[in-house]
Amino acid sequence: MKNYLKTFWAAALMIGFAAASFAQETTKTSLALGSIESYEMQVTYDKTSHLIFPSAIRYVDLGSEYLIAGKAEDAENVLRVKASVKDFEPETNFSVITDDGRFYSFDAYYSACPFTLSYNLVAMQKAVDRSAGQDVLFEELGNNSPSLAGLILKTIYKKDKRFVKHIGAKSFGIQFILKGIYIHNGKYYFHTELDNRTNVPFQIEFMNFKVVDKKIAKRTVIQERPMIPLRSYKPLGVIGGKEVEQNVFLLDQFTIADDKVLLIEIFEKNGGRHQTLQVENSDLIKARLISDMHLKF
Repeated sequence: MKNYLKTFWAAALMIGFAAASFAQETTKTSLALGSIESYEMQVTYDKTSHLIFPSAIRYVDLGSEYLIAGKAEDAENVLRVKASVKDFEPETNFSVITDDGRFYSFDAYYSACPFTLSYNLVAMQKAVDRSAGQDVLFEELGNNSPSLAGLILKTIYKKDKRFVKHIGAKSFGIQFILKGIYIHNGKYYFHTELDNRTNVPFQIEFMNFKVVDKKIAKRTVIQERPMIPLRSYKPLGVIGGKEVEQNVFLLDQFTIADDKVLLIEIFEKNGGRHQTLQVENSDLIKARLISDMHLKF
């Protein structure tokens, strides 16, 4: 009987070790299935390589001191990379996170004469299934993936529909209107349009979103609450003479009291053709659901 029990416990221990080993191997396999492909590139000491990303660069991490890198001046989506020493032998790597939530990994090798010095990652990204992409979540967007937020901004812009028809401002040959308000997962999307009906270009200096009391909306602004856009579909720029330009802005969800109003202000650089829209709480609560739109990745 004792021999039988010894045999039983020995077999049980063997099964336990086998199960633990299998579990560890399963964990390793699962992690491998989530691996991110690295892209290979060559760098050199005497020349600079450039990578053009589809969105602004938010984060760069270099794998070793063999590399130096930085964003190109006045170009948020262009990264400059070069070797800091000549003829380094081991490969190194670097990683980039962009504003649209994409994560990129690169293996870098030294070459005296690289085959390519400029890389267009916009073309590369189009060849990758976005639904299987590596989305990085940013704190300001909460549970909204940057790629989905970007897709919603793009879809609203491309569809270019107007269902808010009573909010607008017009003066000095400039018409500024609010075309729509959308909501998705705790975020507002404001669709605006500026029509420059003059021959003089309108250069946007900045835009404001702020909540103020109705009584002072037309006078000196006090007790205002600024609302900072988290994203916009297009950067603020110049609307040429006789041109119409639209944009979409992403903001956190909010509501306002009946005695307050949301002001959307657009200011002209070195000019006085400023425009202001007034949005009430009754307009905000009528925001359309993004789920009613057909999004295509």
